[in-house]
Amino acid sequence: MKKVFILFIGVLTMSVSNAQNINDVVRYSSESLNGTARFRAMSGAFGALGGDFSAFSINPAGSAIFTTSEVTISLSNYNNDNDTSYFGTVANRNESEFDLNQAGIVFVFNNMGDSDWKKISLGVNVQNNDNYYNNVFATGRNQSSGIGDYFTFFANGQETGVIAQQPGESDTDTYLILGEDFGFAAQQGFLGYEGFVINPNNPGDDNISYSPNANYAAGADHDYILQTSGFNRKYTFNVAAQYRDNLYLGLNINSHDVDFRERRVLIETPVDATSGLQYAEFSNELYTYGTGISFQAGAILKLKNIRLGASYQSPTWYSLNDELIQGLSTDFRDPGVPSDILRRDIFPNVINAYRQHRIVTPGNITGSFAYIFGKKGLISFDYSLKDYTHAKIRPTNDFIVTNNDIENQLQAASTYRVGGEYRIKQFSLRGGYRFEQSPYKNGTTIGDLEGYSLGLGYNFGSMSVDLAYDRSEQARNPRLLQAGLVGLANINNINSNVTLSVAFKL
Repeated sequence: MKKVFILFIGVLTMSVSNAQNINDVVRYSSESLNGTARFRAMSGAFGALGGDFSAFSINPAGSAIFTTSEVTISLSNYNNDNDTSYFGTVANRNESEFDLNQAGIVFVFNNMGDSDWKKISLGVNVQNNDNYYNNVFATGRNQSSGIGDYFTFFANGQETGVIAQQPGESDTDTYLILGEDFGFAAQQGFLGYEGFVINPNNPGDDNISYSPNANYAAGADHDYILQTSGFNRKYTFNVAAQYRDNLYLGLNINSHDVDFRERRVLIETPVDATSGLQYAEFSNELYTYGTGISFQAGAILKLKNIRLGASYQSPTWYSLNDELIQGLSTDFRDPGVPSDILRRDIFPNVINAYRQHRIVTPGNITGSFAYIFGKKGLISFDYSLKDYTHAKIRPTNDFIVTNNDIENQLQAASTYRVGGEYRIKQFSLRGGYRFEQSPYKNGTTIGDLEGYSLGLGYNFGSMSVDLAYDRSEQARNPRLLQAGLVGLANINNINSNVTLSVAFKL
């Protein structure tokens, strides 16, 4: 078994690589619809209602609505169905995953004295902010560019004498040395040059200009695989209180846990049979992990049958670490014997471990309204606003370009959620709708999200069981590689989930 080396290098070298860019800032600034079945069945429109564990993850005052102490657990099946169009060719991939996505407990202490503070609640809830299990496949013929343009982008400006492998060096040696002394761009230049994907434009070790070793005039066939897994989990510690008969106040302290894995593989076959490069397979495996902290404050006001809610969620301050592993395999034509096709495999077995960086996500505010139809049911509406231009990645001096991209490309985004519930004795029927505006100004890098939900529940008295189905649809248009390669994969994602929750009164 080959030894794997760990290389610790500075964050500046990743400024245009697959990690630590605007896409990652958006990923950790966004939250999916997760939590209890009742919450999801009403599309998360719970800011003015409370009495639900996921509700007090939106508005901390919601835990004071509980009348008795309670514990709830929720199991979900996540399903992502991706239709991907790449230069007119459509492919499909589907990924499904089971997860225990929520568990919580709340203790309610009623005040039996004469105080205006009627009760206080203490709660703990563990819930996924996001589940990253997904699988995307794209295939098609790029008519204008290829993987050679990616390696040319990074190699230009690097002297051939620097990125070329020296006598006696292994692939691991060269990759390590370049990472330590010159950084990520030099490593990419080495992979492209030694993998015969690019050629120097001028002879000599001082050459700094390169071109693809492939003729893309007729195009190149691409197969692209993107697999992600992991989670962004939130641990909420809640305290809330009821003042007199109609005011509820609450506060959350949240701890966040990030575990994200991404595998990207691009396979290229140039169409031109006389091309120097005949085949290339380029893989990147990224692992991001870290922690964060945030807080929330909220209030709910009862006015006869009307409920009004307001809450504030602070920015989340993340400290994250990135690790990257790369590999390249190529088939190329021997310039001396054009009929011979040679093979080159470069797998340095090196983990690039980058210096810890920090992401500050934008805060958001939520206003909520609900109307209660006695014991028959209710209707609820939430509106949230999150300004993505307030997100930052730090140290700011190391990410000037990325932070400028955040200000120039992102926007303030609105979220609308509406839900309803109708009760028939112990049965409850539920439904909801939500709309989330794109965080991007162009509205295409990530499109608007639209979704609906349905659900039902049965209350046994000391126990209740709830079931929910929610579905959302969103378009995404990512680049296959972060630099050089022209062309977008047009992805239409349909996310559907089934959630079962069981709650017990204590």
